[in-house]
Amino acid sequence: MKSDEALKHDVEQELLWDSAVDARNVTVTVHGRVVTLEGSVSSYAQKLAAQKATQRVADSRAVVLELVVRLPSPSKHTDEELAQAVMSTLKWQDGVPENVIHVVVEHGCITLSGEVDHGYQRQAAETTVSRMRGVVGLSNQITVRGAEVATDIHTQIAKALARRAQRESARVNVNVHDGVVRLTGTVDSLAEKRAACGVAWAAKGVRWVVDELSVN
Repeated sequence: MKSDEALKHDVEQELLWDSAVDARNVTVTVHGRVVTLEGSVSSYAQKLAAQKATQRVADSRAVVLELVVRLPSPSKHTDEELAQAVMSTLKWQDGVPENVIHVVVEHGCITLSGEVDHGYQRQAAETTVSRMRGVVGLSNQITVRGAEVATDIHTQIAKALARRAQRESARVNVNVHDGVVRLTGTVDSLAEKRAACGVAWAAKGVRWVVDELSVN
């Protein structure tokens, strides 16, 4: 297992290597394998990219994201302009149902709400908006309506984990009740934790995923 200093170095190198992140104004600190990112980036997409880059580094147990989004002048828009752009973009996005997602914008922070049929639709809306210029923050409050859940959904999720994330599949426990999936157990990295949650969200009939996975 790496020391905090070695982990700090690896995170800094990963941030510098990732072309999706401008890490010149990002400061990394590590205490007890918990990585904190402070400073500023020029877009919300970069903030998420920095988080994902950090999660890829082995031996990090958790990430504290204290990055501030400081938009350059060309990316600054009024809340009304941003709201119109978000609604227009969602309308043309494949995988996002029309006229069911509500958008609220306050000082560049987007709140999405409404109800969709599947978890992947909820994720598609979030991913689309997170990449837009002018976004400072994003809260996804979209819910997934109750749908018929396959009787073998527990087995389906377990098999999907085995296909996509072979190493951690044996140590991830899946409990399903009324469309809510609860994941418990241990994984080796934050990246594996994120992958397991993604697999659960992709299953048909899943309304919500409760992540109780711990990182070794």
